[in-house]
Amino acid sequence: MRLKPGEQVRDFSAKDVNGNPISVKSLSGKKWMLSFYRYAGCPLCNFRVHELLKEYDEWQNDGFTMISVFESDTDSINQRVGKEPKPFSIIADPDRNLYKLYGVESSWWKFIKGGLPIMKSMLHGFFPGKMEGDKAIIPADFLINEEGIITHTHYGHHIGDHIPIRRIQKFIKNGNGEHREQL
Repeated sequence: MRLKPGEQVRDFSAKDVNGNPISVKSLSGKKWMLSFYRYAGCPLCNFRVHELLKEYDEWQNDGFTMISVFESDTDSINQRVGKEPKPFSIIADPDRNLYKLYGVESSWWKFIKGGLPIMKSMLHGFFPGKMEGDKAIIPADFLINEEGIITHTHYGHHIGDHIPIRRIQKFIKNGNGEHREQL
């Protein structure tokens, strides 16, 4: 079941790929984004992480943090996604427990619609790796305010569709807790 803006973030605790504990409670008082990706070898996912890394230092200075979830195991994530240093936490969730908790869907139709974005990521040097898990998982992003309220949800329309970076920037600069419709 999809989450909606205005809902309380669903509670979880996990360890990131470096063994650091992460919990919703530990993020209280912070603005943050929870992002769900496909598998570690997904060129679209790795390109997206690369794009976010360009902005993240500035965002972190504004008190914003990110948690990323991949449906791969820790070894696969460290081999593929770990090629660039990550200042934010990445959770390995090969059983997709967090995906289920947040209503992240699988859709072969949306998978097929992702063909053109794959070409864009490959033009930037991000090529497919080992395919793992549910290959038709569709990305999802959630912007969460300091009170733990989801202010924005973005369930992807295809395998490369994430919340626009300008929307994240607006949330960081102007996020006042108001609830927005799903993007």
